[in-house]
Amino acid sequence: MKTLTVSVVTPDGPILEDSFEMVSCKAESGELGILPGHIPLVAPLSISAVRLKRENNIERLAVNGGFMEVRPDKVTILAQSAEKPTDIDIQRAEAAKARAEQRLQSKQDNVDFLRAELALQRAINRLKVAK
Repeated sequence: MKTLTVSVVTPDGPILEDSFEMVSCKAESGELGILPGHIPLVAPLSISAVRLKRENNIERLAVNGGFMEVRPDKVTILAQSAEKPTDIDIQRAEAAKARAEQRLQSKQDNVDFLRAELALQRAINRLKVAK
């Protein structure tokens, strides 16, 4: 079976470089499925899980925004942050989710609701990938 080389890179360094048969992720324009030989494209990514398929196994990564560059034989994901399920601290993610929910429910004027909503999305994404 043909494969794609997938690289996931963050400002802190590379997270993953390996070969996979398919990459699925959520771009801002919708869900993308990338197979070997895909036409070149660049897409901004949403806060979501990236699913990487090899044989009958699916690996997941929690990606918090960024961009995906697709070439016929390679996919590069440049993310603000990305974590493998084994690297996610579930207690920390649950605490971040609770803090974000509390901020969103507060009626204070000094709360940045967009920032709190993004923090909530990141926490939920991390929890979904970890479980």
